[in-house]
Amino acid sequence: MDLPVADPGTERGEGSLLQCPYCDSEAMHKLAQILLPGLAAVCVDGTTGDLFRNPSAVAVDLRKEMVDYITQRSETFISDALIESEANQDPENEMPEDPFEIVSIFMDDFSSTKRNIIGHVSGWLLSDSREDKIDDFVQEMEMTRFWPVERREAIAEVLLKNVDLKTKFHCPEKYENEERLAHHKEQCTFRPVICPNDGCRATVSVRCMQDHDAACPFKVLQCEQNCEKRLLRRDMDRHCVTVCPMRPMKCPFGCDSSFPERNLEEHCSDFLQPHLLKVLKVIHKKGLSADELKDRALLLEKADDNGKLVKARDTRSLTTVVKDLEAKMKHE
Repeated sequence: MDLPVADPGTERGEGSLLQCPYCDSEAMHKLAQILLPGLAAVCVDGTTGDLFRNPSAVAVDLRKEMVDYITQRSETFISDALIESEANQDPENEMPEDPFEIVSIFMDDFSSTKRNIIGHVSGWLLSDSREDKIDDFVQEMEMTRFWPVERREAIAEVLLKNVDLKTKFHCPEKYENEERLAHHKEQCTFRPVICPNDGCRATVSVRCMQDHDAACPFKVLQCEQNCEKRLLRRDMDRHCVTVCPMRPMKCPFGCDSSFPERNLEEHCSDFLQPHLLKVLKVIHKKGLSADELKDRALLLEKADDNGKLVKARDTRSLTTVVKDLEAKMKHE
């Protein structure tokens, strides 16, 4: 069942038409994610080599400039793209259609205008040191909540609607009045809903919910190895590798058998004789023949009143039990 989320309201479209305000929530979030490293790159490139300024000192001003720049570019993008396509018939030079690529181009263009002399050196732009500084500044801004994701998403929503030429990521529907728009919004596939999986706070467009659910880390699933446990998808790998009773394991005694961990006891019981022979060969080395080793194994089983042999789960513990039994048999 769809859970209610905040209604973003409506937008005026062409003339007196009201446009549906919804867009793809995940695409909006993805676009918001590239804004922070974009700003970090501008701040780092603009202050590298400057003894009197650092990225933090220019972040506020450059953030406003960058947002204004990319917003203005996005507002004229569709008309610019149409003019470009008419003037240039070469298909190799067509304008990109991917919103993320388009906004990245805007940010790169803005960044190039803010680089100082060092930032214009190609070696610096490709250096690992630059990437490290950008990553460090991104982390600093995230820790201080300098530009929270919800504020970036508000900007990303505007950018997405402005550059989404083929309306893949936002709803293009327009209506004459509020009543018809409200009816549409109740059914719009772009309308946002909150993931119903307990613990997940993601807001996703209805059209993307199936894909989100298929990857949501908070989805409760049956163990992939078919044990009785049900657990979160994010815990599945750790469970399957560390504690799942159905995780595959090889025989600890070195035979070629492979089986679920829960069947170790059964395996040790069924293959006690082969395991005993392996241990006896090591203990007595060349002192006993193959037939003598088999006879010794049978004697050990008969002398094992407490069933310690079958309870041994690895070579070391079985060797200890065998030595204790042989010492006991020697004194009888």
